[in-house]
Amino acid sequence: MESIKIDGGFGEGGGQIIRSAVTLSAITGKPVEIENIRKNRKVPGLRPQHLLGVKILSKICQARVEGLYVNSTSLKFFPSHGLDLDLHEDIGTAGSIPLVLQVLIPAVSLMRNNLKLSIVGGTDVLWSPTIDYTRHVFSEALSRIGINFTLDVKRRGYYPKGGGLVETQIQPCKNTGPISFLQRNTKTAKILCVCSHIPMEAMEKEAYVAKNILTQNGFDCEIVIKEENAIDMGCSMLIYSHDVNSITGSDGIYQKGLQGLGESVAKKFLESNLGVDLHLSDMLVVPLALVKETSVYRVKQITKHLETNLFVAAKITGCKYGIGKLDDGFEVRISGTSDT
Repeated sequence: MESIKIDGGFGEGGGQIIRSAVTLSAITGKPVEIENIRKNRKVPGLRPQHLLGVKILSKICQARVEGLYVNSTSLKFFPSHGLDLDLHEDIGTAGSIPLVLQVLIPAVSLMRNNLKLSIVGGTDVLWSPTIDYTRHVFSEALSRIGINFTLDVKRRGYYPKGGGLVETQIQPCKNTGPISFLQRNTKTAKILCVCSHIPMEAMEKEAYVAKNILTQNGFDCEIVIKEENAIDMGCSMLIYSHDVNSITGSDGIYQKGLQGLGESVAKKFLESNLGVDLHLSDMLVVPLALVKETSVYRVKQITKHLETNLFVAAKITGCKYGIGKLDDGFEVRISGTSDT
């Protein structure tokens, strides 16, 4: 079968293209060739954080891979049949465990395989969703499609040393179905804070700043604050809510001090008052491209990551999509062409 060529410089032009392309390649069995990888970045080509997810996926679907090395600007991925595996992996740095899981979870489940994975790396790092977002937001959204996994955080990992340990079990998908997330109707939210080597009173202060902002906007909030020791100093905050018509979350991590974290995360949460938040909007594209019925969701903005994922998904699966402008945001419709 001739490989599908993907321009790695399209849209946001980063690791998102690689993750989405190899995930869809593994599920559909269609080989892909990604060229011009990160060509517009200061350091072009594959970085270490991009390699592990592809390596693990290649083991699961017995893929032949060419160009999988640091600084490579071209990657070829030729998948075969999936396997049930029990793996132990180490990113080797504070590289993002959640980004690795973004590749593996939909791929393994939609290939109808089982995976038990123990992985070491960063649980809460910059330019990545936190592990709690993965566990409480991403997981809930995928379960509505028919994709299920368990996730157990044994140890947190922050920059620069990482050392976080996460165990996950991904289950084969039995049936997929479309989603419809149009408007957040719930006025209940949860605030989850986790910290290491940071005074609890400082974390509590930020949590109550967030709660006060949400309360002023009519929300009833539950706060959970936990101290979980890690190698490095760090913390994360997640605010999230679910209802029948929406799944939204907002997260943030420690950056040179805690001041302002609660306000920042709370304001982002309030802005996501439609069906999904900005990050979830692009994460949904890969699985929905393989659901035959039409799915619809509403989001405040169309991000580069969302545009990139729609481009890659349409090229590999042939799915159809449309974006409509609303008074207060945008509506995204995706009709998959593969009946998984």
